[in-house]
Amino acid sequence: MSHKTVEPSEASTRAWTSIIRARERLLGAIEADLKAAGMPPLAWYDVLWELARAQDGRLRPYEIEEQTLLAQYNLSRLIDRLEREGLVRREVFARDGRGRWVVITEHGRQLRERMWGVYGKSIETHIGCRLAESEAKMLACLLDRFL
Repeated sequence: MSHKTVEPSEASTRAWTSIIRARERLLGAIEADLKAAGMPPLAWYDVLWELARAQDGRLRPYEIEEQTLLAQYNLSRLIDRLEREGLVRREVFARDGRGRWVVITEHGRQLRERMWGVYGKSIETHIGCRLAESEAKMLACLLDRFL
């Protein structure tokens, strides 16, 4: 039985390489901007953002994991750190008593807002100023095909 290997086109391979390189460079630049401003890493923002926009400011850990795409073992340590910093708190999930909610605190909301001041500016500096509005919309639509 012969299996024919399907090879990606040169254009598809180039697109893949460009997506990965752009992702790494942009994340590196944004992380550097946050660090230069004395802010915590972007992963903190991602978790705080998801909690801030959730109903009642709370989610189960697996919901945060699904929405942020952080690996469970990294997320557990991050939530521990956010809790130590007073940015989130854990509450017992009333239905079964075993599960926990992660709830954003007022301090967490304030930090997320301060981080957005740096993060939003960084997005504009590294992405927005390089694309016309129509190009940004087109790029977003193209990338949405993979989501």
